[in-house]
Amino acid sequence: MFTKITQTLFFVAFLTMTALAERKPVTLQAFNDWRVRPRPEAPGEPVWSPDGKMFLYRQGRQLMVYDVAGTRAHDVLGLDALDAAAIPAPRRERFDWENRRVDEQTFQWAPSGREVLYLGNGDLFWINLQATRNEAKWRQLTKTPAQERDPKLSPDGKQAAFLRDWDLYTLDIASGKETRITTGGTDTLRNGAPDWVYPEELDLGSAYWWSPDSRNLAYLQFDTSGEPLYPHSDLRGSRAVYEPQRYPQAGDNNASVRLGIVSADGASPTTSPTKWLNTKWIDLGDTVHDYLIPRAGWVPDGKQIYVVRTNRVQNDLEFLLFDKDSGRRRTVYQEKDPYWINIVGSPRFLKNGTEFLWTVDNEEEGGQWIYRYPLDGSAAKQLVPGNSIVCANEDSVYFMSSTLGAALSPLERRLYRAKIGATPDSAEQEITREAGTHRISMAPGCGHFLDTYSSLTSPPETTLHSADGKESAIFRPADRKVIEDFDLRPTEIVTFQGAESERLYGRLIRPAGFDPRKKYPVIVQVYGGPHAQSVRNVWSGVTMDQVFAHNGFVVWEVDNRGTTGRGHRFEMQVNRNLGAAELADQVAGIKYLISLGFVDPTRIGVNGWSYGGFMTLNMLLNVPDVFHAGFAGAPVTNWLNYDTIYTERYMGLPQDNREAYARTALPAKADKLQGRLMIAHNLEDDNVLFQNTVQMIEALEQAGKQFELSLYTQKTHGVGGVESRQLNATMLDFFVRSLVPETSKSK
Repeated sequence: MFTKITQTLFFVAFLTMTALAERKPVTLQAFNDWRVRPRPEAPGEPVWSPDGKMFLYRQGRQLMVYDVAGTRAHDVLGLDALDAAAIPAPRRERFDWENRRVDEQTFQWAPSGREVLYLGNGDLFWINLQATRNEAKWRQLTKTPAQERDPKLSPDGKQAAFLRDWDLYTLDIASGKETRITTGGTDTLRNGAPDWVYPEELDLGSAYWWSPDSRNLAYLQFDTSGEPLYPHSDLRGSRAVYEPQRYPQAGDNNASVRLGIVSADGASPTTSPTKWLNTKWIDLGDTVHDYLIPRAGWVPDGKQIYVVRTNRVQNDLEFLLFDKDSGRRRTVYQEKDPYWINIVGSPRFLKNGTEFLWTVDNEEEGGQWIYRYPLDGSAAKQLVPGNSIVCANEDSVYFMSSTLGAALSPLERRLYRAKIGATPDSAEQEITREAGTHRISMAPGCGHFLDTYSSLTSPPETTLHSADGKESAIFRPADRKVIEDFDLRPTEIVTFQGAESERLYGRLIRPAGFDPRKKYPVIVQVYGGPHAQSVRNVWSGVTMDQVFAHNGFVVWEVDNRGTTGRGHRFEMQVNRNLGAAELADQVAGIKYLISLGFVDPTRIGVNGWSYGGFMTLNMLLNVPDVFHAGFAGAPVTNWLNYDTIYTERYMGLPQDNREAYARTALPAKADKLQGRLMIAHNLEDDNVLFQNTVQMIEALEQAGKQFELSLYTQKTHGVGGVESRQLNATMLDFFVRSLVPETSKSK
């Protein structure tokens, strides 16, 4: 029996029925207008100074500095002149398929705290902050038509390294002298830059690092020439333009990755053991077929480089140290898992330089835990349960958790502190106490932090705090106009018993003018895939969910098994069989929803994008008696079509798990379609390839099944900009036509 355990987090702040009546309904037009409305320039993301006493941010075209002690900001200079001085990059003949998660810093403080390195329009600039208000001095460091990318200041602040045309360069800040320190870089031989799939699936957003003494750089070289080419084409002009993307699908070759060490000054005397002729290479094993390199960098002593290496299916991890000069390797620790290993963040080295903190799944204790690892390979020490590390100093570690203190809920994200070396039973201190979701930006040294907080009933607000959590200022006030202007339908969080007796969380929005005596159609919002969590105590605001609710739909969402936030035991139940446990939990969610008494069981629709598109088709084809209409956006339809690193983590290698790949493929089930279906996809989707949709529609056509298709021409995974208006209108029209009776439409 399904039992409702909680029904909380309502919009209790809505003052009176009269005030509520004055708020506007969230129509499709209102939703579109709200997204593009003129609004004051919001402060950009903060960049903390090395001493943690200030942070930079961008406000529109103005560079600002905020003084923490004085809790006030002042403008430094306008950035228009700098950007105008940069030389525009020449137009590329073909689209560059760079991954969205490639990480490069726009602003970087010099160690002195008086200068800033700025990347603007592909050129580098040096800004001296020691000037009167809005009169900071600047000079241009590079002025080339080639784009300088991913710049990094050396630890001593005297040099900057950067990428240009897939090679690494260093630049002396004082003299402006450039030194090219690698050669041979091409589109398929990337020195210090990752391929497409590593940033997407391993969050490796950058691939080179300064040594602590500022004398050398370590970098990963990605040779992508062995990765298959996917034949995208831009069809919008009078002639098609071939725009191939290096994209390894499940079972294909990955990039060949090797680790190099190179002198920052380009010198190559062979008589010194610490200098090398060009690059000194370190063997990482066969990364094309056997290994992945999700993390690398320098150890604080500057004599060793650490490498995190996993096997291809990511259930065996080694933390390796390589001697800088000899290349000798030793293993600090090894971790094995019967399913897969989640890699969260990068190792945090402690001030003593001989230990680091690392987050590991520990199912015996529940969820993820922070461990303290000695570099000498001796036993690690378990510290506290934490989702991610925010900051660490010689005394404490600050971390996010949803399993400690008053939270004790996967719906929450709060900041905690633990004394390093204290026992887990008494070490934790809750720093942020408001129920909801906290996103933390902490200063070096952990002395202050900015907290961006929101909940289901509170729009995001960013506040400044001392390390103990005491608030000192509001940095970015909450925009509460949306609550004043619109009749936002309340979001309820419910819990119920799902398949296999799992406790599941659901998100419910009742339609405008809700009458519990009536029966309403439902739109199930679904993602459902690993490393994602949709049901949380976090602000959503004006969304398509509100548009659906104001058009008479119940909106429903469930975080099924396989999603994140509930520990490894909860997520690993999808191992080697994507779609099965998720489907069972989604069906359980519908049964629970129907039991509430106000849902029409003959009018259940489902809507999802990406993994959610896969789930939409999965639900329509495998339980057609439960789900009657589906809008499948950019769906994976066969896991053989998706990228190596993600797919093999959860499904294994195709040659080792052929039956599961065949069982989870959706085109073979096209003849089971009974409900109404619309598929939407970008023709040049770089993530879920359009090949997936082609295979699905061919199968549907051969099975004689009717469906609808909406195509877009953007070169990305999602549909944005002006085209998103058409997408949302098409989606709403589809569900109204599919699930709302004609008699209801006419009323």
